[in-house]
Amino acid sequence: MKYRPLMILGSGSDVGKSIMVAGLCRIFRQEGIRVAPFKAQNMALNSFITPEGGEMGRAQVVQAQAAGLIPHVDMNPVLLKPSSEVGSQVIVQGRVYGNFSARDYYRLKPRLMRQVMASYRRLSRSYDLIVLEGAGSAVELNLKKNDLVNFNMARKAGAAVLLVADIDRGGVFAATIGAFHLLTPSERRMLRGFIINKFRGDAALFEEGVTIIERRTKRPVLGVVPYVGDLALPEEDSVALSRKRLAGTWEEDGGLRIGVVRLPHISNYTDFDPLEQEPGVDLRYVDHRDELSGLDLLILPGTKNTISDLLYLKETGLFRRIQAYAESGGRLAGICGGYQMLGQEVRDPLGVEGDPRAEAGLGLLPVVTTLAGAKTTTQVQARAPGRRDCGVLSAYEIHMGVTETHGEGQPAFEIISRNGQPLKVADGWVSPNRRVWGAYLHGLFDNDGFRRVFLQELRQTRPGMDTTAPATSYENFQEAQLDRLAELLRRHLDMGQIKAMIQT
Repeated sequence: MKYRPLMILGSGSDVGKSIMVAGLCRIFRQEGIRVAPFKAQNMALNSFITPEGGEMGRAQVVQAQAAGLIPHVDMNPVLLKPSSEVGSQVIVQGRVYGNFSARDYYRLKPRLMRQVMASYRRLSRSYDLIVLEGAGSAVELNLKKNDLVNFNMARKAGAAVLLVADIDRGGVFAATIGAFHLLTPSERRMLRGFIINKFRGDAALFEEGVTIIERRTKRPVLGVVPYVGDLALPEEDSVALSRKRLAGTWEEDGGLRIGVVRLPHISNYTDFDPLEQEPGVDLRYVDHRDELSGLDLLILPGTKNTISDLLYLKETGLFRRIQAYAESGGRLAGICGGYQMLGQEVRDPLGVEGDPRAEAGLGLLPVVTTLAGAKTTTQVQARAPGRRDCGVLSAYEIHMGVTETHGEGQPAFEIISRNGQPLKVADGWVSPNRRVWGAYLHGLFDNDGFRRVFLQELRQTRPGMDTTAPATSYENFQEAQLDRLAELLRRHLDMGQIKAMIQT
């Protein structure tokens, strides 16, 4: 049975659109409906590589998981990856399209609508229901002309639209009633109702507020969803990163202390979500204001601009403090751009990240990186030498650099397949004393066996620490979080009205 598409728009950024789509996809899947997510254009710090080697936003990966699907780039045909304050790398249907300033991309958007609609139509033919997600605020008047992702997309899909507003940040009446009065008559006809998200306290106290919104807009409030601070699903933007635990007072329970450097252009920080959920692990995000001593591990994460973030380390003094931490016996890991920073030098002769230049790295691994024009985007299987208990690892690569070794040590991993094609190639490097390592592989800690062995090795470096830890499944944890989200929405949304809206 085919259903009318359902679109979730927002009164602003970070109001809960992505989570709402994921929860609805899980509900519809539980009810036996063949449902798929879709977001025409996403701007994200965190991305993922599909089995075909295409790059897409992490939120649509979570939504695909909620729907029980393998992620595909058609679910997110346009991905923007910010590389500076005013520019982004543009990914179209999984492949690099180019680097554009905000002004140039705005002019480009009408030309991308054909690819967006081709992706949407393929999904629509393959599934019975599409749940679409908008971006940012749906009523940015100066951006409507070339809109790819909000009401213009809803119009092209023929979708019933729900608007989500975040009451926790305040101004919910302006966000709902105000947004309604900024809509054109045709947009108002598409808008079928509101969802109030992130409510704290007794929802009965907002009953009058619901009445006011409904009376002034002639649209129903389809639910008041409570604030849930401990729902742990991967997120993807800088606003979500601001909610991560920042360094401060560390737990005194004797657990492992892991710091992740919060780089200005940090990317794919979802790599570390599995570590955050591990019992006995206290993971925090640190910057130049924080103390590094006392950490059991310092991680340099991925970045969209390696050289700019190296300069940040130097300008703030964190560069030398990281070196001192390593000299005093500290343990470090680098993923992707973080791996490049651990080396002797990063070279950009083609100006991939800006003007052609080269910058000295931390010098903690004997490697030199040259940034290249072609982007590597692959799903891989790999092994970790010396860690047989880990089994075969699943991971993915997203990088534009070629790294060569020029000294002692050994490869960190051996890749045994890329995008399903067998091969044998080394990845990453480990220092002779095994205190510093880096690799290009994202998603390493999603592998339960590797994560368990890696953390056990860290615990063994702390005298007197209990090295035993319960075996955990990160995949099962994520599935449980999605089921919990679905149950939350079932309790607080009028699913009867929502289902009536999508009946064709």
